[in-house]
Amino acid sequence: MRQARDIIREECEILHLTDKQIREIMSRLHNDLIKGLGKDTHATSIVKCWLTYIQDLPNGKERGKFLALDLGGTNFRVLIINLGENHFDMQSKIYAIPSHIMTGTGVALFDHIAECLANFMKEHNVYEERLALGFTFSFPLKQLGLTKGILQRWTKGFSCSGVVGEDVVQGLKDAIARRGDLSLSVMGILNDATGTLMSCAHKEPHCRIGVIIGTGSNACYVEKTENCELFDGEPGKPDLLINTEWGAFGDDGTLDFVRTEFDREVDSNSINPGKQIQEKMISGMYMGELVRLALVKFTKMGLLFGGHGSDLLFQRGSFYTKYVSEIESDKPGDFTSCMEVLEELGLSHATEADMAGVRHVCECISRRAAHLVSAGIATLLNKMNEPRVTVGIDGSVYRFHPHFHTLMCEKIAQLVRPGIQFDLMLSEDGSGRGAALVAAVACRQRLQFA
Repeated sequence: MRQARDIIREECEILHLTDKQIREIMSRLHNDLIKGLGKDTHATSIVKCWLTYIQDLPNGKERGKFLALDLGGTNFRVLIINLGENHFDMQSKIYAIPSHIMTGTGVALFDHIAECLANFMKEHNVYEERLALGFTFSFPLKQLGLTKGILQRWTKGFSCSGVVGEDVVQGLKDAIARRGDLSLSVMGILNDATGTLMSCAHKEPHCRIGVIIGTGSNACYVEKTENCELFDGEPGKPDLLINTEWGAFGDDGTLDFVRTEFDREVDSNSINPGKQIQEKMISGMYMGELVRLALVKFTKMGLLFGGHGSDLLFQRGSFYTKYVSEIESDKPGDFTSCMEVLEELGLSHATEADMAGVRHVCECISRRAAHLVSAGIATLLNKMNEPRVTVGIDGSVYRFHPHFHTLMCEKIAQLVRPGIQFDLMLSEDGSGRGAALVAAVACRQRLQFA
């Protein structure tokens, strides 16, 4: 009789992307990027490739104090950075967004943010100063200029009314004006992928791609202006940062050929069914749930835990993505973290064979995620076709998963054209620092042309 272990491995084969499948994914993503950049195809394209209106990267000549606001999830950060000749000083504070504000009105959201901004400025003795602010807003935005961004849709559990279809910079400015006590000029709005690129470019001049692999997933890259058919800004500058919004790749069915029953179930139970399909196969918001669904299936098949699960195992959302990182951090043959996780889930009757099965499921789901991101990055590297590019990466999955970096390095190396050199760089504080740097670069340019 075949052992449970072998059947689990067979069942998990659907989570393995073959090289042929990965090449097909790359080809489809490349086509979608071209559509997103094209004048006649942009409106119907799935991967939107929004223009960011950022044409200059930091060059080290930025000077002064700058504020940044970083809103991208259940909390947000306010930062102040001080840029000197050989000096970079940054302080920040995290503020929570209560759930009633996440699902309330846009006015209440921006009023809450403005109040926290004021408190932060008081704490750092800059309440009386007029400061430039960079605003990281990590939701799908259609940018109409460096300081004008129209929210396309909420993601990550937000549903504030009166914001979709509106300019979020104006929403923030209105909240600041309602207070009447702050003197701030918003110099740029960007998302976290763009912030990551800017932040890494400040340290590493070869940085041309910024990627997020956290709660969500997205990428930003430097494109030649001549390829950006929708761009009507300053002519003469060769480059423009493009926010791909690649999390939506697959929303039109292009990834159905590699999706599994687990992916379909995660999607149908999400708050945005049919949307952000690639993101749901990659990011931290969904990875743990994909593992849980596979474990539930194998338990019901009698392959795990003697066929006896627990109430928690059968409860949606109970298997956190951080468990995946913890389980895969154990050395081969050691199941200490795995045992702790399973005990937390009420599965203290798990045998060592069960733990090996659980770890195999985690490895399959996280490897697939790493390979999907690698396919995306390799597509961008091949499209840009520059000899050397640094990829700035931020996000909890990349930061905390023990093998993600290695899996990506190996896979991207197989997928890029010969002669392209790449490095993966962990962004320190990308989205916040990047927002301040966007404000700093905008101020530098203003001084240049004054």
